[in-house]
Amino acid sequence: MVRQLGELENDVMTRVWQWNRPVTVREVLLDLRSERDIAYTTVMTVLDKLFRKGWLRRDQVGRAYRYEAVSSREAYTAALMNDAWGTSDNPAAALVHFFGMMSPEQREALRDALRVVPDADPDTEETPGPPTR
Repeated sequence: MVRQLGELENDVMTRVWQWNRPVTVREVLLDLRSERDIAYTTVMTVLDKLFRKGWLRRDQVGRAYRYEAVSSREAYTAALMNDAWGTSDNPAAALVHFFGMMSPEQREALRDALRVVPDADPDTEETPGPPTR
């Protein structure tokens, strides 16, 4: 169930990014129903959860909310990876396993990214996460 919820959150966020404009629960629902049978209340709950986590902002228009992403897909993905890594009792081993799952292209992208990131003092480095509201 937890994995399914995470996948549904990702699917909802993908829709919001693809539309690149404020969207209603009904719009996301109709889009998701092209792939799966899903209830209105489920989509509403996921959008509300993403709002409360700080990944979406919402404005009330009439009786409905319109939701909009507050950051990029890349920032969202980075925060998910950071959260997952943070749950490990042995972060170094988790990284070794993660790197082992990567394709050669992904490892090359990682090397490129490490060249771009400036050296930082680990004691002052901030953890990426959703933007603050």
